[in-house]
Amino acid sequence: MKPRAYGPFPYSPIISRPRLVWPGGAQLALWVVPNIEFFALDEKVPAGSGGSGVPVPDIPSWSARDYGNRVGVFRLMRVLAKHGIRGTVALNSDLCAHHPEIIAEGNKLGWEWKGHNQSNTRRLNEAAPGEEPNIIRDTLATIEKAAGKRPVGWLGSGLQETWETLDLLAANGCEYVSDWTNDDQPYVMDLDGGKTIVAMPYSHEINDKPAFEKHSRTALEFKEMICRQFDVLYREGAETGMVMCIAIHPYLTGVPHRIDAFDEALAYICKHPKVWRATGSEITRAFREQLGSKKR
Repeated sequence: MKPRAYGPFPYSPIISRPRLVWPGGAQLALWVVPNIEFFALDEKVPAGSGGSGVPVPDIPSWSARDYGNRVGVFRLMRVLAKHGIRGTVALNSDLCAHHPEIIAEGNKLGWEWKGHNQSNTRRLNEAAPGEEPNIIRDTLATIEKAAGKRPVGWLGSGLQETWETLDLLAANGCEYVSDWTNDDQPYVMDLDGGKTIVAMPYSHEINDKPAFEKHSRTALEFKEMICRQFDVLYREGAETGMVMCIAIHPYLTGVPHRIDAFDEALAYICKHPKVWRATGSEITRAFREQLGSKKR
């Protein structure tokens, strides 16, 4: 993508789009995105990830995140399985070497893995010149080797990209990207050489990281946010299919004093009959099959 004032897609107001229909007549496609991340103890936790800025080793910041990988993620697995939801994991590929047990458990549950850089201490837009292609290629290849299936989705660490990222993702077989949080439906992005990639709705709002770390929401307030978001999207989904993303982090939602509220929010959503509990690739492919290459 060349530098530009607007994205590589036409402006598409939701009021003028063709009706989107999900499998089984569902009004809403629900995808839950656990961000399972690896923070190297000998590297600074970035400020955007909650780092304190102190010299390494930053034990308090690092330990909180390590708790998520030692304990919290397994609580999330139990709760999602309880509601028949398969996570679509934004995975730092370095975790494959350090915590393979998480990959094994996720595979047992049928979770989907998507690329999320190698480590959450490094961003694509901060990589040395010429390194981004290697980072993307290595991330996807490492996850494929560890999980047994090549990822077809991507979420950049910190949701950061460069002008080249989308083209590199498509060249490496990615079908969708979720860095762009500007819609409640998927849409097609036009890339160089006539290629395309689907932008899948992610969320800055229904995301435990800004909710807890930036806005100091309580677990019950986050539950209420999830339920209210669902109510509106489910209602609107009677007219055209909508997507609801819930983004969570094991070290935040996976702690004891928050997990039950999250469980209750999912129970509220899943008691509704026209909810499609899907993964990122399933939603992307249903969208592609219905609309082909038509731009939205």
